[in-house]
Amino acid sequence: MCGRNCRLRNGGVSSEPFGTGKLLMNSPIPLNQITRLAAADDNVAISTRTLPAGTAIATSAGVFTLAHTVLEAHRIAVRPIAAGEQLLSWGQPFGTAITPIRVGDGIVNAAMLTELRLRQLDFTLPDAPNFSDDIPPYEFDAHRFTPAPLLESSAADLSFMGYVRPESRGVGTRNLIVLLGTSSLTGAFVRALETRLEALAHAYPNIDGIVAVAHTEGGGAQPNNRDLLLRTLAGFMVHPNVGAVLAVDQGMEAVTNAHLHAYLRAHEYPLDATPHNFFTLKGGFAASLDRAEQIVRAWLPTVAAFERQRVSARHLKIALQCGGSDAFSGISGNPLAAQV
Repeated sequence: MCGRNCRLRNGGVSSEPFGTGKLLMNSPIPLNQITRLAAADDNVAISTRTLPAGTAIATSAGVFTLAHTVLEAHRIAVRPIAAGEQLLSWGQPFGTAITPIRVGDGIVNAAMLTELRLRQLDFTLPDAPNFSDDIPPYEFDAHRFTPAPLLESSAADLSFMGYVRPESRGVGTRNLIVLLGTSSLTGAFVRALETRLEALAHAYPNIDGIVAVAHTEGGGAQPNNRDLLLRTLAGFMVHPNVGAVLAVDQGMEAVTNAHLHAYLRAHEYPLDATPHNFFTLKGGFAASLDRAEQIVRAWLPTVAAFERQRVSARHLKIALQCGGSDAFSGISGNPLAAQV
């Protein structure tokens, strides 16, 4: 089967990526080879590659032709959809058709067309959107929900070699010193500090690395996801893979070390069980690097004192939470994570 990094052409295989070339066929392509139908009753399918206008696609109901180019991970209609009818993916409505949609039409709303028109594309876009974002609030129906059967517990006494942390921090699979940029404005600093210090871990077999964690939030205006950002940063501070953490801010951002510290205390995170320092940049970039380096160097013996121990696999936690999904999340990423 052709994977994400190859495409079919005239019945053969090319090494060009889907997103950079065109897919040309002499005969219709079976729908299930180039799309994924998330649920049997969906009226749209997800394209697994870029499909040029004019591509002939074979379905159980016959052959249809794409009216416009459909990009990889975009959706196409696999059944006629009347104006006013809901569009379904995963059996869930995500929009309403504002014009009749024919089999083979790409699914586009106004926002998609606005974004795509800003790009230098080598194909023609539809003149107008064919659906609007009318997403009804989701209501869980317990009577229609069928949970997957639970896996049987292993008869073997499974274990792994982990780092046992004090208090309620759990057991880690790594022993890292984390350089945490509290806001986007200190991302460059923690990356520079990582470059300066990462080699220090090589002298300590029990330290798996000195790593920067940088992100793009909380540096300017008050973020609308402030609580989620603080919760995420708090999770890094006490994560069992963290042997010590340096949280770095400039002291005047929308989200600062003071906010993070207050959040950790208010929600009773086991902060005192983690060697940590709330570090504010002062006195210039180079001088701050020197001061931060001394703090991290002082932690090295403490972090290196943690040794791997054999512990029950019941301590191993794999956290799964859906975030900003794209069209492939449900058909590839989520099933793979669940299988793991």
